Amino acid sequence: MPVRGGPLFLLETHQKAAALLTFIIIILYNKDEYCETFLNMGGERMVEMDQHVVIIGAGFAGLQAARALGNRPGVRVTLVDRQNYHLLQALLYQVATAALEQETIAHPIRPIVRRWRNVRFHLDEVLGVDLAGREVITRQGRLGYDYLIVAAGAVTGFFGMKDVQQQAYELKDLDDAVRLRSQILSAFECAATERDPLRRAALLTFVVAGGGPTGVELAGALAELVGHVLVKDYPGLSAQDVRIVLVEAADDPLPYLEEPLRRYTRERLEQMGIEVRTGVAVRAAAPGRVMLADGQEIAAETLIWAAGVQAAPLAAAIGTAQGRGGRLIVAPDLSLPGHPEVFVAGDMAYLEQDGVPLPQVAPVAMQQGRHAAEAILTRLAGRSPEPFRYRDSGTMAMIGRGKGVASVAGLRLKGFAAWAAWVILHLYRLIGVKNRLVVLLNWAFNYVLFDRKVRLIVQETDSGALPAIRGNSTGRAGAGEIAAD
Repeated sequence: MPVRGGPLFLLETHQKAAALLTFIIIILYNKDEYCETFLNMGGERMVEMDQHVVIIGAGFAGLQAARALGNRPGVRVTLVDRQNYHLLQALLYQVATAALEQETIAHPIRPIVRRWRNVRFHLDEVLGVDLAGREVITRQGRLGYDYLIVAAGAVTGFFGMKDVQQQAYELKDLDDAVRLRSQILSAFECAATERDPLRRAALLTFVVAGGGPTGVELAGALAELVGHVLVKDYPGLSAQDVRIVLVEAADDPLPYLEEPLRRYTRERLEQMGIEVRTGVAVRAAAPGRVMLADGQEIAAETLIWAAGVQAAPLAAAIGTAQGRGGRLIVAPDLSLPGHPEVFVAGDMAYLEQDGVPLPQVAPVAMQQGRHAAEAILTRLAGRSPEPFRYRDSGTMAMIGRGKGVASVAGLRLKGFAAWAAWVILHLYRLIGVKNRLVVLLNWAFNYVLFDRKVRLIVQETDSGALPAIRGNSTGRAGAGEIAAD
């Protein structure tokens, strides 16, 4: 009997239905991308007489601005970034603790912007802005603009402590996460054969500076990596040999949450074997040593810095007034004072709301990116933009397997409910259906089997030594580079 209709004809009816249902779920899960791509097929890409908008940075703020301007008549957009991918920085610690592969939390920029017919991507590093000449200065040349959105993000802030910057591991980019993962695993490799008990203890001591979401989540993930996985890989070591110290200058971890959630966070961390040091900050660091402001000293080969950020160096190069953390002071509508054609969004913008500076977090960046784009469209329509007003979407953090805290819309969640909300939110913020499915499968695998498959030491050194042996004398790469929100 001849085969009709190709391979699909050979499938049973229920198999066809399952395949169709899977396809529909994938389409619905990524519906915005498919719908926009379909609607924009065949359109003209750009018209030179349109107003040229340059967006610096393809992070949350930059992409939201590009999305708001995408396919809008009268504007053409150039999106500039020194990386060709968008990164979900909130999941870098999971790469560092061997839970996820680095490519699953990043997505190429060009497939994102190709759905918007009036948007172009330009891979380049921005060095400065000529405000008078209305030009963006890059390594490859100059880009003229009619309107500019500056969303170049933030870098790690070390509060002027050069020795800490030299010794600490940070988490701002994929290279940082891979470097930290290699350091953690190398420390265990070295400790497994180390005969000096003091040196061995220092190798197995990890100090996490900063009790915000990144510090809390990283400390919890590291404790689970050790307790569930590494003690099996290294039978000569036990969980009691490992010391994880979380240092926070405020009185509690996650100090901006309500007291019951702060108390739950501390209790959960301590149950996981993490030492929680509050009311004290890291004062200095040297090879193998971390000094606290109260005079105590911790022998540790690994210092992880999650204690603060500051505006990217581009903020200083622009040359206008700066606020706390080097951020550019902006008008209520996010424009630069004296330059109504320039807007600043995300971690680079300093704006107070109700007397308090807006935090440098993703929800603020996303809302400011959209507002800056709408403000440009409003100006082109001959009207004055409205002041920016941040709508607080809440705060959440994962503490460990099946445990988290969340304060959302007046609700205080803890335990599994907060953990599930965290998982759903971060799956939503990932770009690309493949990334979402792979991350979800990885999390399910880790949750059920208590395993971390990405235990790879990939850092190369000139001497060929393991990172834990070589030490951290070369400093943190990228500390002065521009990172997008």
